[in-house]
Amino acid sequence: MDIPETYNAGEIVYIIIRNPHAQDVANVQEAAVVQNPENPEQLSLFVYETYYPLTDEVAIYKTKNQAEQAYREAFGSNGESFYG
Repeated sequence: MDIPETYNAGEIVYIIIRNPHAQDVANVQEAAVVQNPENPEQLSLFVYETYYPLTDEVAIYKTKNQAEQAYREAFGSNGESFYG
């Protein structure tokens, strides 16, 4: 899938990611854009010691403030930290 913006290996971005053990829990997390170790022609997101595909299905933000605003719009704000 095409992604709407261009990203470069080594860039730090912010994503909204759901907890795989509790799907009703999400947080803003810093992620690194890296070369996919299985396909060096593609980029991946590296977060929590795991590689994720860099696709338009992932909510990716260039700044922490953009990610936190999107988080508030999607999930509301209950005073908890954005990071889990």
